Amino acid sequence: IIIGVLVLGLAGAGGAFYIMKKNAAAAEGADEEEEAPAKVQKVDPKTAPTFLPLDNMVVNLADAGGNRFIQVGLTLQLQDAATGEAVKAFMPSIRSQILLLLSQRTADEVLQVQGKEKLSADIIAAVSETMGYPVPEAEDHAADGKPKKKRKKAEPSPLQGVLFSSFIVQ
Repeated sequence: IIIGVLVLGLAGAGGAFYIMKKNAAAAEGADEEEEAPAKVQKVDPKTAPTFLPLDNMVVNLADAGGNRFIQVGLTLQLQDAATGEAVKAFMPSIRSQILLLLSQRTADEVLQVQGKEKLSADIIAAVSETMGYPVPEAEDHAADGKPKKKRKKAEPSPLQGVLFSSFIVQ
């Protein structure tokens, strides 16, 4: 029964995410559609992704007065089941990083689709860093303007995405 409820919950979260993304794309208009298409990850049917739901988190937001908070339920989309076991080993650190990221946001930021997308990308970066995987950097130049030295190619992060299963701001 628990597995059935979990599968239904994940299907509902995936459907909600799809609808939110579709509505966001329609709202941005034709000007935004001319930009580069979104990256689509190819999934090998032999190795379907694994989903790891996290417990709901409640965090005070960074709004003035400190009386706003967010309750969020997350599901991590992982490369495979072995990665799920590795993530579970780092779970206390991962939850802490996610709570810190959430507490730095304001209600206005997280209520917008772009804010949710940025939060998702920040969570992927934080989890990848916590687990020791390379985090893609926005620029290839150091703060002084000089190009950074190229590093060896490291194994890419097995964290493929962050899905929101619940998102309540009060």
